[in-house]
This record gives sequence, structure tokens and C-alpha cells, in this order.
Amino acid sequence: MKKLVFALALLAIIQISFRSPDRLSEVPDSFYDFEMKTIDGSSIDFSIYKGKKVLLVNVASKCGYTPQYADLQKLHELYGNKIVVLGFPANNFGKQEPGSNEEISLFCSENYGVTFQMFEKISVLGDDMNPLYQWLSDKKYNGWNDEAPNWNFCKYLVNEKGELVAFFPSKVKPLSDDIISKINE
Repeated sequence: MKKLVFALALLAIIQISFRSPDRLSEVPDSFYDFEMKTIDGSSIDFSIYKGKKVLLVNVASKCGYTPQYADLQKLHELYGNKIVVLGFPANNFGKQEPGSNEEISLFCSENYGVTFQMFEKISVLGDDMNPLYQWLSDKKYNGWNDEAPNWNFCKYLVNEKGELVAFFPSKVKPLSDDIISKINE
């Protein structure tokens, strides 16, 4: 019996030592501490967004909400002096973003004339959730919000101080009064 207990304890220790590190330990303290790769492979340090409002959106090319790309582009054009729009392609919901970064970029440009900043495809949900989305959806990082995206085109608004101030579900359109009023605050 002692040998069995010892073997089980040893097995547990081995499993713990080979387990991947806690993914939450990778999450920076501040929104401005993030650095992410753009859809074309260059890096952007989020400190460049200091003093600006930022709308972060998980996007997909084959979703019922995909036409929101047009409104995101219009928001970028009409309110670009007040807000930065950032798109994050993700294949987490219904496998509705199957393309490569190159394919996504071409799709956005050809179909919606997207000129707002797009980033490389990431995961916004689950065990492989990108640290940015961990920050956006865990109140121990952002101070109040525990809402992770529940579908494509969920929107997070960060204010000029790098604080998360609002979450908007997919059905809230980019040019809705809810979002525009927050931009104009």
C-alpha cells in the first residue's frame, strides 16, 4: 500500500512539473504593456495608444456579423480623431475565421476597404486565449469586467488612460448610440 501511495504521489509531482506554466502569468498589468503582431507581421507596442480611446473587436470573415466590418471602417473614418479601432481575427466561434492572415487581410481590404489596424489571428477564448483577451475579460486584470467574447464582433472600449470602460456584445453595431456616446464622453 505504501508503494502505491508513493507511486501516486510521484506521478502527481511529475505531472505538475511538466504542466505548462499558468497562462495567466503572461498577462501584463497594463493595457499599455501589450505588444502584438499586426496582420502583416510587424509589431505594435500598445503604449502608442496612450491618450486615445481604443475599440478592440474580435472579428471573423464568415459570420452573420461580418458586415460590421463596414461600420467599423466608417467609425474609423468618422471618429478616427477620437478613437482607434483594432481588429483581432479569431476562429473561436463556429470556425468562422478559417483563413490565413494573408487571406483575412485580402478579404477585409477587397470587401470592406478596411484601413483600421488589423492584427494577426489569435484565440480570444479557451485554454489558448491570447493574454490581451485574458486582460479584457478578467476583472483581476481590468478592474471590473469578467465578460469574455461569446461570439464574433464583441467590442471592448478602453479609455485614454488605458482603463477598460465598456463591453458591447456582438449585436451592438459599431455606429450605435451606445458606442458613439461613449466615444464622445
